[in-house]
Amino acid sequence: MYRRQEDIRVRNVEHLKDGDGTLTFYDWLLPEEAPGHGKVFSKLVIPKGCSIGYHEHDGEFETYYVLSGEALVNDNGKELILHPGDMHMCQSGAGHGVRNEKEEDLVMMIMILHELSEQDKGSNQE
Repeated sequence: MYRRQEDIRVRNVEHLKDGDGTLTFYDWLLPEEAPGHGKVFSKLVIPKGCSIGYHEHDGEFETYYVLSGEALVNDNGKELILHPGDMHMCQSGAGHGVRNEKEEDLVMMIMILHELSEQDKGSNQE
């Protein structure tokens, strides 16, 4: 399978997780293409002043990888700044949010995968 950039689904989401503004997702992989494994693999553009509100993950984990711009991340109550090349992961049971306070768009790759079940964890043991 392959997908050309012009074939990627583009969607605008307002006030994601009660955050501010409109975010643009470029969905490289759709949830139905990875059933049972994950639900998001997208490039995300967050304009100045926009954010994803603080939220928690249960049974899944999310990773942000910064491509450009600067991300102000609330990592389970602790604020940190991510720059291009930096990564943040929010594990199941934890919470996070992200905001762009700079002039330049914040561009990240994001991925949400389902946590392994106990049965799956056991099958990965050698």
